[in-house]
Amino acid sequence: MDLLQLTYFRTLARWEHVTRAAMELRIAQPSLSKTIARLEAELGVPLFDRTGRNLRLNAYGRAFLARVDRALTEIEEGKRELRQMAKANEETVILTVSTTRLLPGLLRAFLREHPRVRIRQYTGSAEEMAMQIVRGEADFCIAGAEIKGDEIAWEPLMVEEVYLIVPPDHPLSGRGVVRLAELRGEPFICVNKGHEFRELTDGFCRRAGFEPKVHFSGDEADVIADLVRQGLGVAFVPALTWWEKEEHETRRLRIEAPRCERVIGLAWSRRHHLTRAAEAFREFARRYFAQLVGHEGVRGVEGWTPSPN
Repeated sequence: MDLLQLTYFRTLARWEHVTRAAMELRIAQPSLSKTIARLEAELGVPLFDRTGRNLRLNAYGRAFLARVDRALTEIEEGKRELRQMAKANEETVILTVSTTRLLPGLLRAFLREHPRVRIRQYTGSAEEMAMQIVRGEADFCIAGAEIKGDEIAWEPLMVEEVYLIVPPDHPLSGRGVVRLAELRGEPFICVNKGHEFRELTDGFCRRAGFEPKVHFSGDEADVIADLVRQGLGVAFVPALTWWEKEEHETRRLRIEAPRCERVIGLAWSRRHHLTRAAEAFREFARRYFAQLVGHEGVRGVEGWTPSPN
């Protein structure tokens, strides 16, 4: 039994499909089939139930997969740790994020303290980010909603209020506080479907008793704010995104009901080894976000519980 057999088995167990597993492994299908047959012969039991060309992992296969997965993960972690030791002076921290607006200040401050560290950053949906963490493709995820998974550690860092912005001549523009239900029927300008902030704000509207009437959706916060300024609709905006602008050409309204806020948190793998640079980044992120608590619309996480959507 060798590592190649175990790697082939784990891939086939995930796909339960010889063609797809062979494509991922970049080998011929007969080679994969022969390797699995030799492994089963050595173990003395079949690992898959076969019906025609269909494969299903059986009870023997599931039991063996649990052991193989742990063994290969330990080997991968050992290789990762050795690479970290060999390249101590060339550290890289890999981030996957859903809320890029908070990154410039965080990274600028971190790199002032750690100028030799390199940062790579990706974006994705909550599901994509969770998989990047589990697979070891990213050290951390910074998100505005909890990243869940048995292998994922999640640490909330701060709670940020979410406001409404309206055009300067909007009938509610002179109000400091509104109930979200008062915006029923208004045209909304939102980020695109699939973005965690869109899922969050659609949930706010549902709790207020309506579905938002979306007239425009996009990815650029500045474009959304400009469309609001031009009178084309209203939009949700997080507190820190609002305060980072020096001039405000829209009117900000606090929402008194329902509670509209999001938690900014950090996620990482419970299983994968963190480099020294990654550990330094985690400690710095904790300090950085703690310093933001006290800004208007930003509070600590004490007593925070997720709001139902």
